[in-house]
Amino acid sequence: MAFTHLHVHTEFSLLDGFCKIKELPGVVKSMGQTACAITDHGVMYGVIDFYRACKAEGIKPIIGCEVYVAPQGRTRFDKVHEFDSESRHLVLLCENEEGYRNLSYMVSLAWTEGFYVKPRIDQALLREHSKGLIALSACLAGEIPRRLRNGEYDNAKAYALEMAELFGPDRFYLELQDHGIRDQKIVNQSILKIHQETGIPMVCTNDAHYLRKEDAEAHDILLCIQTGKTVDDENRMRYEPQNFYLRSEEEMAALFEGCEGALENTQKITEMCNLEFTFGKYHLPEFKLPEGYDSFSYLKKLCDEGYKARYGDDDKFR
Repeated sequence: MAFTHLHVHTEFSLLDGFCKIKELPGVVKSMGQTACAITDHGVMYGVIDFYRACKAEGIKPIIGCEVYVAPQGRTRFDKVHEFDSESRHLVLLCENEEGYRNLSYMVSLAWTEGFYVKPRIDQALLREHSKGLIALSACLAGEIPRRLRNGEYDNAKAYALEMAELFGPDRFYLELQDHGIRDQKIVNQSILKIHQETGIPMVCTNDAHYLRKEDAEAHDILLCIQTGKTVDDENRMRYEPQNFYLRSEEEMAALFEGCEGALENTQKITEMCNLEFTFGKYHLPEFKLPEGYDSFSYLKKLCDEGYKARYGDDDKFR
């Protein structure tokens, strides 16, 4: 049995993640684990640093992102505060280069087209660019946990089936988390039921926002900076209980004992994700010429058309 952390927030989850990339692979290695994912909130600009750091320690890097998704029935273009201010979380992991290209494209459009409070994608983008990606249903802010918390079991189950169809067999997983939060225990019971009724596989994660248990205080201060609060303010966002660290395989096995395949599936996903970056080599875009042209003749055609558009038939500038 082996466990891999598939839900990890580095310092690139700004003012929220405190898993420092330089230290992260070493901590993973010290626990006897052989792989780790990066799933920052809505961004991917930490993945190269993460990839290099993991490779240096002999840890297999899994590239991903916890994206924000527009609520069901809404699009990334909708920007009405009443309906669009709260997006849903979804963890996406790259199996291969195609998945990396798709994920990079969606995250880019989330910022350029979908930004409203958060950078958002939508179901239409997911349907067009799901190939090469594995999806996890995310934390309590995911669409399925939200519906379950609202007592909408049938709707949550229907959405799970929709996502399983969208990503394909063994590419969508119901995510189990247990940080000692009451709502998580309730949600986990319903997720187990959905699994039993649909066969959609489960996977367990720990929503890691800091490396070690003793880092919880430093992370709490980071949250205060984010929210403009002080540590002695009782009415503020905090991560309680303080279990959002890189837990060991033994801790995860104890937490999710009896959850069929949830721990083993972290290893299965690890084996499915095999993205390798090549550095020091240029990948120039391929330009396809129209039929009947070579590079020079087509360039001359464009120049002639441009000249005529600017100067008409007057040849004095030729």
